[in-house]
Amino acid sequence: MTTSSLTINSIECLFKFRLVIARLGEMDNAGWWNTQGALGPTGTFVYRRGFPATAAFAQACVVFAVATARCHEVFDAPNCYTLWRMPAEVEDLFEDMWQQWLDEPARWRPFFDMVAALRGADAADALLQLDLIAERDAEAARQIKPSSEARSVKLAEVADIDTPMLTLLAAGFAQATPGRLVVPYVQVKG
Repeated sequence: MTTSSLTINSIECLFKFRLVIARLGEMDNAGWWNTQGALGPTGTFVYRRGFPATAAFAQACVVFAVATARCHEVFDAPNCYTLWRMPAEVEDLFEDMWQQWLDEPARWRPFFDMVAALRGADAADALLQLDLIAERDAEAARQIKPSSEARSVKLAEVADIDTPMLTLLAAGFAQATPGRLVVPYVQVKG
């Protein structure tokens, strides 16, 4: 598995995708994981008291950890990647960028505010609403068939992590419904 196609833009896309799916998965939306509005307006109010400058990132950190654990609990196959489990090199790049983003709270505030306002469980619609995917990506995600146990959906076999693959992983959450998490994944070729 290579990450040669990844750019700073790709890592920012991964961050935005994770934020949107994390917010949709909360109990006050789709109920895929056990956080209640941590990325919503209530979470913003609560976290700003303890983290005045970096509240949004603290909120995201908490919900990302819960979403990662829940997706791992539902789907954990070797040689597969999900929106919440990337190769170590990708996660290292993500962590490096996270440190930079912490220094840019004003830049990220408008996006966090849009994410906080999300309602519902339709991942494709939310990603479209925030202009993160194209209509063709949303339609493709809606046409994918989940596995027989309906807990996961294989999207593709890949040799490289790139922005189109990240888009597919995020849009693949369109297969999940309120209260029923379906984890989209890609399998490593070879």
